[in-house]
Parts: sequence; structure tokens; C-alpha cells
Amino acid sequence: MGCMKGYKGCYQRAYRCLTAAAQIGEDMRSALITPAVEAKLAKRTKGILAREVKKSGKEPGKAVQRFLGAITWKGVLCNFDTVDALCRRVYELSDSYGLGHVMLTHLAAGAMAAGYDVILCPSPMWPDWIEHLLTPALSLAFVTSTPALPYGKRPYRRLRLDAMADQEVMRRLRARLRFSKKVSAALVEEAVESLAQAKAMHDDLEALYHPYVNFELVDETALAIAAELSLL
Repeated sequence: MGCMKGYKGCYQRAYRCLTAAAQIGEDMRSALITPAVEAKLAKRTKGILAREVKKSGKEPGKAVQRFLGAITWKGVLCNFDTVDALCRRVYELSDSYGLGHVMLTHLAAGAMAAGYDVILCPSPMWPDWIEHLLTPALSLAFVTSTPALPYGKRPYRRLRLDAMADQEVMRRLRARLRFSKKVSAALVEEAVESLAQAKAMHDDLEALYHPYVNFELVDETALAIAAELSLL
């Protein structure tokens, strides 16, 4: 009972830290994504679509959502190997403030309008925001790379989205942005530590009940249920 109560408390602390970090990130984005910046990103996106996405003559494509990364007890992770397995050409969007979502939204819409299916990869921190975009039929992907989680491989092309922000706004908010990034990173670090503690306590819990579980019977029951379902 002590193990169960302990690891649940660690999860709650982790979620509170991540919620706070997400709110700080949203505050930074709302300050930097101005109408002028959105227009600049849309213009750049139009050029990329003209160069990379030719009309297929087919019906509009569809979108599916798949998480490519997560915040875990091992840290902030992203399975970039999946991107490389599906797409040969990878655009790296160097993005410290979450500007990429605007560009990725336009890119996804353009690819689907041209008749291609896309895979939208939401951010684990902000599930309503797109973090990566894959178009396997074109062997084309766009991945967000941050200082905390870089792509780490040689991309087909690299775009510095930070440079597309309003530099006057950046100068005016420099101290606030630096503070927000520092606090957000500390909150995520605390969340990861809490998840690690939760896993350790859960491992202790498993060690307590593991000797008293008949795993052979568990496997037999699973096979019986699978056989029953196969007949439906």
C-alpha cells in the first residue's frame, strides 16, 4: 500500500510540473507569434510546397495522428529513427519558441490538398500543436529540433525559425524569454525526476507481488481469450 501511494504521488507531482511548463511555453508563443510572423511563415511555407509537393491529381489526402516522442523517466525522447525509416528527405526546423506549429499546419494542408496522406505528430507537451510532419508518399518529413532535443543527424535542409521571429519583440522581451526558458527547463527536469522515482517505486511494487502471480496461467488465459475473439 505504501508503494502504491508513493508512486501515484510522484505521478501527480510530475503532471503538475509539466502543466506549469506547458503554460510558460504557451505564454512565450503568444508573445512571439504575431500576425506579421504568421504571414512570414506562411510565405516561406508556400515556397516549400511549390518546390517539394507537386499535385498528384488524386482526391485530397487524409491525416492521421501519431505521437513520435514523449516525456519519460529517461528524459524527453523522440524516435527520429522512425522519421528516417519513412522519409529520405528531412527538413529540420530549428525552433526554440514553438513557431513551427504554424508552418507545419500550412505544410500539412498543402500536402493533403495535393492528394497526399500525412502523419501529424503532436507535441507531448502541447497535444493540440503539431511538432513533426511526415509525408511517406513523398519521402518528405519536417521535424522540430530544439536545444533540449536536437535532431542530431544531417538533414536534407535546415530552417532557422527563431530568425523569423520579430527581432524587435525578441529584444524587448529578452529577459522575460530567458527567464521563461530557464524555469520551463527546470520544471521539465523535476517532472522527469518524479517519473524516475515513480518507476522505482512501481518496480518495488512489482517485486512484492511478482512471486505470487501464476504467469503461466495468465498466458493460458490470454491465449484462450485470443482464440475466442478470432471466432467472432
